[in-house]
Amino acid sequence: MSSSELYHSVKLERDKCVGCTTCLKRCPMECIRVRNGKASIIYELCIDCGVCVQNCPHQAKVAQTDPISAIYRFQHRIALPAPTLYGQFRNLASVDSVLNALLSLGFSDVFEVARAADIITATMREMMKTNQNRPLISSACPAVVALIRIRFPELLPHVADVLSPKELAARLAKEEYSKAHGVPIEEIGAFFITPCPAKMASIHAGGNTMVDGAIAIQDIFGLLSSQLKQAVPEELKKKRHASAQGVNWANYGGEGAALDCKNILSVDGIHNVIHVLEEIENGRLDDLDFFEGSACVGGCVGGALVVENPFVAKNSLRRLIERMRLEEKEHPIPPAEPMAVESIRYLTPLEPRPGIQLSDNISEAIVKMERIEALTKTFKGLDCGSCGSPTCRTLAEDIVQGRANELDCVFKLKEKVEQLAREMVDLTNL
Repeated sequence: MSSSELYHSVKLERDKCVGCTTCLKRCPMECIRVRNGKASIIYELCIDCGVCVQNCPHQAKVAQTDPISAIYRFQHRIALPAPTLYGQFRNLASVDSVLNALLSLGFSDVFEVARAADIITATMREMMKTNQNRPLISSACPAVVALIRIRFPELLPHVADVLSPKELAARLAKEEYSKAHGVPIEEIGAFFITPCPAKMASIHAGGNTMVDGAIAIQDIFGLLSSQLKQAVPEELKKKRHASAQGVNWANYGGEGAALDCKNILSVDGIHNVIHVLEEIENGRLDDLDFFEGSACVGGCVGGALVVENPFVAKNSLRRLIERMRLEEKEHPIPPAEPMAVESIRYLTPLEPRPGIQLSDNISEAIVKMERIEALTKTFKGLDCGSCGSPTCRTLAEDIVQGRANELDCVFKLKEKVEQLAREMVDLTNL
């Protein structure tokens, strides 16, 4: 499957687009163009980070997720709440109330993604003891993984070859439910409650996954809020199994803190992540043990599909986690046991994801590359975006690929107009 055929959650609603170039300037992958007054997305480069969704002032960029009604494709339905979900509710008394509210919405069972995070933490602690390929890079953020596959393929051997918490949660949830209720795994649907479009895209991208869908936090928040006010029958009550440490994965730095290593770097915001990956690629951070990159500012609490202000959510989670830790002192939660790494490796090994290919023919590609370099030098290098491409170099690439022409550059256009004006003056003086 080519990168252009991969599933993408981020979509453009052209009717709402006014060609304002806000998305073009903010996109970290330089995959947006504005031509003829409308934006377009070069999906070969898109990592579904959601930056354009968050920054489009006209809501022309949207993230497609599964409707809540999708759960009824299955007779048995399991909710997989991301720990970010808990931070959407101010003064939340306990995680249990959210788990019970999900059951009230029609789910047969709930499995905390934070519980899977606890297991992955325990497993990766063991991995770190023997890992020689430093730094080990977190694979928890699918947008960062997609970024590495496209722009930093040399770093793929550094990426932790373990399932993300949502994937492990889906597998364990189905196995436990199947065993407890005696139903085939094929009849069980697992639905992730997602804070971002990248996680939705990773589920539907065509790889091996046991997650059957992703419901946006913003789509389920209202229903959950109303259910939190309702009394839950005793037979439906659910108790949390995840630790405060697992819930803290919702915040950037939470995964690194759980590993308890000496030299860990945690970075949030996709632009910042890119800068650090460049440092790693150039061999300037070889002393790092672990790198945790979160595409969203603040971590998953800053995702494009959340409801609460990320700083407020972070504070709400902090208070909730403090209460959870006090509870764990009085009633300790059994520590998660590490799993054999082989049992939780990626179902499909990570491979480079090709971006825009200049040509299938190497000779033609070299000629095009030389033309791009030459064209780039003729521009002023202001990267103003007025041409509809994010930078002067991307404009040169677009020209060579037939998606633009030199006069799209306002400075080139001005020079041409001035040249024509001089020629007109010369003609009138004859």
